[in-house]
Amino acid sequence: MSDGLLLHPLAWVAGSDALEKNVLNIGYMPLSDCASLVVAATQGFAQPYGLTLNLQRQTSWAGISDKLLSGELDVAHSLYGMIYAIQLGISGAAATDMAVLMGLNQNGQSINLSQPLKDAGVTSTSALKQRVHQSGTKLTFAQTFPTGTHAMWLYYWLASQGIHPLQDVNSVVVPPPQMLAHLEAGRIDGFCVGEPWCANAVDQAQGFTLATSQSIWPDHPEKVLACTREFVEQNPNTARALVMAILEASRFIEESRENRLSTAKLLSSTEYLDAPLASIEPRLLGDYSDGLGNRWQDEHALRFHNKGAANFPYLSDGMWFITQFRRWGLLREDPDYLAVAQQVQQLELYGAAASALDIQLPGTPMRSSRLLDGCVWDGSDPAAYARSFALHALNDY
Repeated sequence: MSDGLLLHPLAWVAGSDALEKNVLNIGYMPLSDCASLVVAATQGFAQPYGLTLNLQRQTSWAGISDKLLSGELDVAHSLYGMIYAIQLGISGAAATDMAVLMGLNQNGQSINLSQPLKDAGVTSTSALKQRVHQSGTKLTFAQTFPTGTHAMWLYYWLASQGIHPLQDVNSVVVPPPQMLAHLEAGRIDGFCVGEPWCANAVDQAQGFTLATSQSIWPDHPEKVLACTREFVEQNPNTARALVMAILEASRFIEESRENRLSTAKLLSSTEYLDAPLASIEPRLLGDYSDGLGNRWQDEHALRFHNKGAANFPYLSDGMWFITQFRRWGLLREDPDYLAVAQQVQQLELYGAAASALDIQLPGTPMRSSRLLDGCVWDGSDPAAYARSFALHALNDY
């Protein structure tokens, strides 16, 4: 896709900027939002920085977590909430200092319901709420990791509709590529996952998309490039060069429609997503069909760069996931939200990489967003925000 880039003038090749490590093992899940990693590794964006990116497809987020902590993976395409759960010691593993190097994307996840629910007329939020509260049998919804983004979007969305995600329904963990098989087998009634698996379920007539994650929070944070803090401390020049390479790849993808199309084709190969191009390309272009006869151009579709806004590791983005851990009882007490985010988000490293590429940095590491229930999140009082919701876990509130 690139034009065979020559050695980049900003490559870190000598002296104090010499790379500590040239070959990196990078884990990723087969999802459309791994695109910038695949493009960086295969289309000439890593080599000018003296990097070889050894992409390793994984079968579960739990596997990525384990391999990051063991050192088998140097860095990984990661769930935002998973990284913060490891940092806070609530992931099932020992608390470990982690690092978010950059955001990889915004938007682009969905909540799908099954074909049997569609056949039963449960095709709206009001019908779903009625079904949940009037049936003696709980519906089962899948997400991809207990503290991951999909769990948090699913919980937030259900709660906004008056459905308690921990009491009114069952929640189970299913790896992204296995969602459709579980849906077809009737083991789950719906799921929240990243593309292309939501579009693929629609294409296979296995249900419909009831909500997108961007309808919950327009331009929400999603996947991140993450590693242990130890890796950054031992390999600061390598980490900076990696961020630069992936920033360039992210920017490239969004430079033209043609670049998005070629990226979709690349992703569809058996080596990466191993999914039909027809299930990847439309939503990568923002062209949504929900399986109910509705089609629209989504103004907050999957974004890999968004003039740097998709990549900047906002402190408030990391803090939001901690508020949801507190809301749902995953944390029994309020941590120092800001201090935790300042430890994890690698603002200085990202700033150096972005500035070298003339990518604009925001004036503040906090941002304000209004979610679908009208609540505004700006990071100013996270403890109060976590306590403010009508629906939350049965804990010490």
